[in-house]
Amino acid sequence: MRLGFCYSRIRKDETLLLETLRERGHDVAKIDVREPRFAIGDRPDEFDDLDLVLNRCQESSRVRYVSRFCEHYDLPVVNGSEPTSTCADKVRGSIALADAGVPTPRTEVAFDVESALDVIEAFGYPCVLKPVTGSWGRLMAKIDTRDAAEAILEHKQTLGSYEHSVFYVQEFVPKPDRDIRVVAADGEPIAAMTRSSEHWITNAARGGEATAFAIDDEIAALVERASDAVGGGLLGVDLMETGDGYTVHEVNATCEFKALNDAVPEVDVPARIVEWLETKPGVSAA
Repeated sequence: MRLGFCYSRIRKDETLLLETLRERGHDVAKIDVREPRFAIGDRPDEFDDLDLVLNRCQESSRVRYVSRFCEHYDLPVVNGSEPTSTCADKVRGSIALADAGVPTPRTEVAFDVESALDVIEAFGYPCVLKPVTGSWGRLMAKIDTRDAAEAILEHKQTLGSYEHSVFYVQEFVPKPDRDIRVVAADGEPIAAMTRSSEHWITNAARGGEATAFAIDDEIAALVERASDAVGGGLLGVDLMETGDGYTVHEVNATCEFKALNDAVPEVDVPARIVEWLETKPGVSAA
């Protein structure tokens, strides 16, 4: 196939995918999305003669718009604009999971500091305040006291961005010093790992230790339901153990997998991803 590989930075994840695509004989057109002019109606030259576009932009706004433009140009794209936009916004993601009956932490949203304080007090301490957009566990806060809540909310309000005035409050789930990341393609798990840390934020990007994790039937079913809820595609589904089962706290549409690939030597994660891309409608074999 001739694949358009959209990116804004090349990380190890993108390098692994590019190497695998070329090893399997595919014609890859690398597209730095900072360069084309995305016209309404007219397709940029960089997007001509493509069977499929793989959108590996990291920035939230870019990844959403690139997928939407690809669809506007009648180009199949992974991931599509629905999962990309839903997963990029924690509020939309939480609503999608809840609407589909997927267990997810109790969450409330407020648009005013006093209302947010009321939500936090009703949740009790500790609870978690998250930005509505963002990754790698950045700008998340575990709030242990009212004084801390007041200080953090005032700080967020002062930052000025409208997104910082959307106060996304979530219950604190006392997980066993780890969470679970499953990378899945259209709901089918490719591999999974736990991310462990003494810190309450266990993301691999924040130093969490990655260990292979065996996927049981319960997790496989939850991953499929979570994938369907946000629109499918290549996703990173994050779960926490609650003692009574699992809760899905986030689904990521531009997921990193390098830590997972290192943690599961028996699974070639980029190869599995490329094999899945090869099954997409309209894609020809190499």
